Amino acid sequence: MIAPSGRQFNLAFGDQQVVVVEVGGGLRTYTISGRDILDGYPVEEMASGGRGQLLAPWPNRIQDGHYTFDGREQQLPLAEASHGNAIHGLVRWVAWKVAEQEPHRVTLEHLLHPQPGYPFTVHLWVDYSLSADGLVVTTTATNVGPLACPYGSGAHPYLTLGTDLVNGLLLRSPAREVMTSDDRGIPESRQLVDGTPYDFRVARPIGDLVLDHAFVGLEHGSDGHAAVEVTDPTDGHGVEIWMDESHDHLMVFTGDTLPADRRRRGLAIEPMTCPPNAFRTGEDVIRLEPGASVTSTWGIRPLRPREHR
Repeated sequence: MIAPSGRQFNLAFGDQQVVVVEVGGGLRTYTISGRDILDGYPVEEMASGGRGQLLAPWPNRIQDGHYTFDGREQQLPLAEASHGNAIHGLVRWVAWKVAEQEPHRVTLEHLLHPQPGYPFTVHLWVDYSLSADGLVVTTTATNVGPLACPYGSGAHPYLTLGTDLVNGLLLRSPAREVMTSDDRGIPESRQLVDGTPYDFRVARPIGDLVLDHAFVGLEHGSDGHAAVEVTDPTDGHGVEIWMDESHDHLMVFTGDTLPADRRRRGLAIEPMTCPPNAFRTGEDVIRLEPGASVTSTWGIRPLRPREHR
């Protein structure tokens, strides 16, 4: 019997366990001492709500699936048919191959061939590695075709600390600006978070705030990382998602549009190299010339009470 997510790659380091999957090269589970820190999905199910999926060659949405690059108009399939958008790239449901594997690490690869709406050839690699510092995820894209191509990437992990809902958790985010979107999820405007319900630069409870927002202007530390923290105030433990300087955008989603049994159960923190609708607007889209490569890195690590900033 083949699992819906294909082959399962089990990684271990100390008390940490991770399962990476063949379909989409995604992240299915991450546990520490048997405790889930990702709201993942069972082996007998497909990924739902984007859980743990890689988003390439663009993250989030493209309005009408239509964009222009180098003077040529392109029309992508509308994977989010209900809103008429192309969404989350082209590799979420394809099979990835093993390039390297060790007990604590696996590297998967996929060759993205030209197709309607994206007539470019891109070789993708994703490396998952466990260490004492947690999980590190590194994505590399190389343009192996004859034409320059537009490129962006992201990821879609949902954090959990074992609570029934995310409402009581504390959220700290380093974003200075928030984007507001229309009912199709397409950004309409952006504003400073100062004085808005979306200012989480100092940790505070999520409460009943509905979040499905893109944030921009991330403050990166001296190590080059921007970090989002989610903490359970009842015991002080938490989880951090960090991202390198290639990421100046992130999406935060409380899951209110998911089916009732998954709604507000996990908090999606989505590192992105460009904002929603970037192929239309051109904002922070990477122009990948033939033969050129680009790499982005993010990670997850558990936090003990004394580690919180």
